[in-house]
Amino acid sequence: MSQSLDITTEDVSAFPSLSRRMLNKVPAVTAFFWIIKILATTVGETAADFLNEQLNFGLTKTTVMMSALLLIVIFFQFRSKRYVPALYWLTVVLISIVGTLITDNLVDNFKVPLQTTALVFGIALAATFATWYASEKTLSIHSIFTTKREAFYWLTILFTFALGTAAGDLVAEKLSLGYPLSALIFAAVIGAIAIANRFGLNSVLAFWAAYILTRPLGASIGDYLSQPPELGGLGLGTVGTSALFLLIILGLVSYLSLTRQDVITAPVTESQINAKRSFVVGQVVVFVAVIAIVSGLGFSWRSTQLAHQALANSSATAPLGNLSTYRKITTDMLGLVRANDVAQAKARATDLETSWDNGQARLKPMNPDKWSSLDTAIDAVLKKLRAPQPDTAACSTSLQSLSDLINTLDPQSLGQS
Repeated sequence: MSQSLDITTEDVSAFPSLSRRMLNKVPAVTAFFWIIKILATTVGETAADFLNEQLNFGLTKTTVMMSALLLIVIFFQFRSKRYVPALYWLTVVLISIVGTLITDNLVDNFKVPLQTTALVFGIALAATFATWYASEKTLSIHSIFTTKREAFYWLTILFTFALGTAAGDLVAEKLSLGYPLSALIFAAVIGAIAIANRFGLNSVLAFWAAYILTRPLGASIGDYLSQPPELGGLGLGTVGTSALFLLIILGLVSYLSLTRQDVITAPVTESQINAKRSFVVGQVVVFVAVIAIVSGLGFSWRSTQLAHQALANSSATAPLGNLSTYRKITTDMLGLVRANDVAQAKARATDLETSWDNGQARLKPMNPDKWSSLDTAIDAVLKKLRAPQPDTAACSTSLQSLSDLINTLDPQSLGQS
């Protein structure tokens, strides 16, 4: 193992058995690879929401717990001398969850705008690629036969998940395009990349571009399946969606473990490594420029469209939309406070905050003034509940005020909560 840490590209052809063994730590890029990858990204989105919201762990506790678990699993992944499907894909699923949580922490806990978060992770990913290529002269996943390259590989994947989470939430929620349309957009871009690859787009560039975009694709699918109908989803819930996709992943990984269809068996040769170095700089520059320009123009156009829509809907008579979800959470919190169970009320407050943040892009354009008044009332409730020593009477009063305001803004859905 110590020899493998010092091996260079020039040494590979002299150690075919060693290079083959190291290459087996990375699966071949087949249809199974992309299917499991998309399923894993969906699980990353829904599992993070389940742990944070349904189990009331909170973002910070969930992040620490899942990061610790990821470190344990990735330690064994590095120690392994060959590709083990179960270990590899468990690492991917956990990185997907942690990448989602990193973005959620920045947006929800530190109030960093989604567009800023996406830009920061885009720059971090570009810097990782640049450092990796400057060091190793290749970004091909089929030339990962040293620990150093494997470290670059997993760091890159972490940033792709964090960037993909931000991009997916930005398109689906911030720009109010909804989950199904967002999924179609990302799927269409991936399809365009696949076509471009057939007409000369560098295969390594095409792979990583598609890899990044499968993250928001999977996240949009996961949100669409798990979110309640009033937030634009099918209402399957995070538990059902996560369980279903994990079962499918387990079945596919078990199949691959038995058949070994995705194991790379051919040793790396010097000519193959040199071929992987044909990473065309011009293609990268053009590709990044096109993505940046199209994304920037699309974001600007949609933002302007939403601003005009908000202005048109800003009259006092414009409805704010279905608020039954927020009424139900507020009613639960009020009952807990009146029962002197402030701890559980605080946990439920996290559900309120998360649901409100998720619904912002949908609700605010309907009537910005009414949205602002409700946002202020929710902030008041959160502030009183999260005080170092919450005053039960003050909490009860603010919750009752919030409940009354919700009933005033949306009397039609009283029977749905």
